Amino acid sequence: MLREKTVFGPIHSRRLGSSLGINLLPENGKICTFDCIYCECGWNKDGRDDTVLPTAEKVRHDLEAMLKQLSYKDIPVDSITFSGDGEPTLNPEFPQIIDDTLRLRDQYYPNAKVSVLSNATRVHRPEILAALKRVDNPIMKIDAPTNELAERINHPAPGYDVASVVEALKGFEGNFVLQTMFLKSNDFDSSSPDVLNGWMDIVRTLKPREVMVYTIDRPTPAEQLQKFTAEEMRALVEPLIDEGFTIQIKG
Repeated sequence: MLREKTVFGPIHSRRLGSSLGINLLPENGKICTFDCIYCECGWNKDGRDDTVLPTAEKVRHDLEAMLKQLSYKDIPVDSITFSGDGEPTLNPEFPQIIDDTLRLRDQYYPNAKVSVLSNATRVHRPEILAALKRVDNPIMKIDAPTNELAERINHPAPGYDVASVVEALKGFEGNFVLQTMFLKSNDFDSSSPDVLNGWMDIVRTLKPREVMVYTIDRPTPAEQLQKFTAEEMRALVEPLIDEGFTIQIKG
């Protein structure tokens, strides 16, 4: 299980390069509207001892201190990335934190991108959508095209509805990144026709500017999960590539 400080890294990200992480959830806990079978932070039940969320003031202080230090040492930062131990948009000060981060980025690392990794469960809230539209890389997750399949892989909180999430994501008007995990388990296979075809239809509906397709890279809380190779994933998404979609594939 990963447990991250409020500001951590930079680390090498398969998708974002040299990434300075921001964790808007507890430093020793986990809070998320998903409980994914592949989550590198472990199961939600294993991270309930700490429920203290960092304030906007703490995030601003810690981020500026880190950016000053990295800039002085001339350490590159390609992305300032909101990830951490759960769903970052659950922090009640998320919009203010985004504004503070953009200002500090412009001051210390103007060429860095600001990225948010989110499961898209709160995009329907106007203030969350507005904040996400201000960042360079709003990276929104859909792993499965139906509620039944999402239940198997994401174990979402009650009320999750794939169709409603797709409708909310239309608010980006295509200016976002869609992120999808490809994997196999005893009762889920991203390459099966019912999963793959339904997911590709969602991509065609939303027309994101980029699609990130990736697979397992670290230990997972569920056992016996199988990863795909980059070559296998490329073959699976080839119809979308042929249609002109920009797809980043990370094995």
